[in-house]
Amino acid sequence: QVQLVESGGGLVQAGGSLRLSCAASGSGFRINTMGWYRQAPGKQRELVALISNGGSPNYADSVKGRSTISRDNAKNTVHLQMNSLKPEDTAVYYCNALAMRELTGRTFAYWGQGTQVTVSS
Repeated sequence: QVQLVESGGGLVQAGGSLRLSCAASGSGFRINTMGWYRQAPGKQRELVALISNGGSPNYADSVKGRSTISRDNAKNTVHLQMNSLKPEDTAVYYCNALAMRELTGRTFAYWGQGTQVTVSS
């Protein structure tokens, strides 16, 4: 099993910044793509940003230019720096990791518990 622990959510005014962090732990797994998704009340969970283990990022159009995803492969951590936050960024943000079990070569998706981000207008 892989466990993901998120931190860094909170309440911020519009135009402000937040940095989300996620740490993955678990033995016998190789962490591949990591990323962030979000889910606002009454809406489906949506992609925010992904980053490959080679460091290539991909962003949703809604956050492109305002957010930066980064990772530390040695520590199995991923971070999301969000700037110029808008009220519509309000959501629960979930860390996601694709991890390959080294024993079998099978890949599984893991999710964190989520961290609330609230942007006030």
